[in-house]
Amino acid sequence: MLKIPLLSLIIFLPLLGAIFIWCIEGDEETVNKNAKIAALWTSFVTFILSLLLWTGFDVNDSGFQHVEQYQWFPDYNISYHVGLDGISLLFVILSTFLVPLCILSSWRSIQVRVKEFMIAFLFMETLMIGMFSALDFLLFYIFFEAVLIPMFLIIGIWGGENKVYAAFKFFLYTLVGSVLMLIAMLAIYIDTGTMSIPDLLQHQILPEMQFWLWIAFFAAFAVKVPMWPFHTWLPDAHVQAPTAGSVILAGVLLKMGAYGFIRFSIPMLPDATIFFTPFVYTLSVIAVIYTSLVALAQHDMKKLIAYSSVAHMGFVTIGLFSITQQGIEGALIQMLSHGLISSALFLCVGVVYDRLHTREIDAYGGLAKIMPRYAMFFMFFIMASVGLPGTSGFVGEFLILLGVFQVHQLVALLAALGIVLGAVYALWLYRRVVFGKLEKTELKGMLDLLWYEKAVFLPIIIIVLWMGLMPNSFLQVMHNSVGNIVQQYEVLKAEQNNK
Repeated sequence: MLKIPLLSLIIFLPLLGAIFIWCIEGDEETVNKNAKIAALWTSFVTFILSLLLWTGFDVNDSGFQHVEQYQWFPDYNISYHVGLDGISLLFVILSTFLVPLCILSSWRSIQVRVKEFMIAFLFMETLMIGMFSALDFLLFYIFFEAVLIPMFLIIGIWGGENKVYAAFKFFLYTLVGSVLMLIAMLAIYIDTGTMSIPDLLQHQILPEMQFWLWIAFFAAFAVKVPMWPFHTWLPDAHVQAPTAGSVILAGVLLKMGAYGFIRFSIPMLPDATIFFTPFVYTLSVIAVIYTSLVALAQHDMKKLIAYSSVAHMGFVTIGLFSITQQGIEGALIQMLSHGLISSALFLCVGVVYDRLHTREIDAYGGLAKIMPRYAMFFMFFIMASVGLPGTSGFVGEFLILLGVFQVHQLVALLAALGIVLGAVYALWLYRRVVFGKLEKTELKGMLDLLWYEKAVFLPIIIIVLWMGLMPNSFLQVMHNSVGNIVQQYEVLKAEQNNK
């Protein structure tokens, strides 16, 4: 019986859709319409197929599943090798879930070079899924780096006034760190003779070598997260990117750095991880507190949400480097939650920007009177962002604090302070935009949510509530994979303590 390579089909289906859209011809109006429809259907089918990965996933197996391997460079022990464990599976589904929503949200807002925009998004979807699925180091690096290309184009072509500056800043910041990762990858290959990630996870790298490798990986992943002080590219990229670009940047691309930490730095370089954990805690706590205060000073809605993303991802790195079951699981839930909630907040900004063409907070006020449905949706995502119990944001933050408190009480206390500051800037934003008197004349004609905007928000609300009320649906998927990492780390730590 012929076995369908489901994971490869999911990886490359968006690329096939992009090629199909490239071949569409006709007058501009017909091409634009058909390109949108083709992109939406391709991304939707990809999402449905990705759910089959979940339904066919054995939560009791801590290893990689849905594995496919084909010889690529056999003489060099390099292959096309893909597969998923309980960690990567959820990020593949997050990617396939957000892309159709991005395409739908761009239905009317993107009017120029629509065909190319849809091609860029589908190409980027292939690269994102491939990056999370890669089990060969070279394959991972290719997907990891290639994601920069479509996002660079999305910001640089369809962005705002300073789009070219923001696109180049984004590209150069992330590229420089990744070059160091390439050098580290080559050093590991020379030392071990393999690029297979499952094999490398079982290989013990010399402690003196781990130190330099960890720094090289950190340079690549810290910029992608982004951690303070490597975050300065993010506000510019978010402000200049079109709404859909901001959604995928916050929803998926920021998770690539944190995924790199949990996939490579922590399990492959445990000695160096123990040594550098206080350093990571320091940068993460600064990110949580400092960028929350910076968010309070913003006048641009997108910039405020961008700085809040840095603070939330600081929370994530605190949880990851606690190396506890609860801390890492909380960090992964927080990554998924932030991917949904920050995406929704950028979409909320996009709704009012499409109507008034400004993101300045002072330009708004009193929207609850003319856009009650919008006010309701916006309030839900603001509450989820600050960690209201019953939403996904609460689950992630609670588990992170629980895990970190076991190993470092002061870090847990400072992180909790960040939660308070997060509530302050989020509620401050909501009050200024939605409440108050409706005094500005230009606001009075604004339309409430349109059908496709509600169609974008509703699925996100359902998932956020699902994660908040039934978190075990997600925790059980990642539990054994996280347990493997924690167990290996504890064994090594015990050996060090006995020396």
